[in-house]
Amino acid sequence: MLLVASLLLKAIAILLLAGIAWRDFTTQKIRNRDVLLLLCLALGSLQLASVQTGSWWDMGLSALAGLVLFLALFPFWALRRVGAGDVKLMAVTPLLIGGTDLVLFSLLLLVFALATALIVRNPLMLPQSAFRLYVQHLDRKGVVPFGVPISLASICTLAFQIYTNLIVLGGLSV
Repeated sequence: MLLVASLLLKAIAILLLAGIAWRDFTTQKIRNRDVLLLLCLALGSLQLASVQTGSWWDMGLSALAGLVLFLALFPFWALRRVGAGDVKLMAVTPLLIGGTDLVLFSLLLLVFALATALIVRNPLMLPQSAFRLYVQHLDRKGVVPFGVPISLASICTLAFQIYTNLIVLGGLSV
């Protein structure tokens, strides 16, 4: 029952992450309210998983990873290279993902961040003219909505976690 509740919180987090990605893409803003809600969902999910497994290792590793990411990205915010919302979202993400899947998240983040930077730098690759104009506008402003690749990598990692947990719940073997 605890696993099902944890999966439900992760499914809600996926919906919230999709909203964060869209809002960051359209307005280049990540609201504190969304990050705090994501933090609450992450802590609830981690708490339920920790109670079920009887181990607090994952929660401790996630908290440590979040702190390290916040401290590592804070100077970039101070130099105005990255937005404050991106720093806060990145600090909350390890708590949402959990310590065991941080490698998968990191690899997905690398792929999505490179794709985002490539699209922003080469908007002529895009098919629709309105979208191309928007990306050219982002390029002129020198802004890359980094919340989009963070959210996409988180969504993919959470979807993978939900899928593997549903297989465990169903008693099937991978």
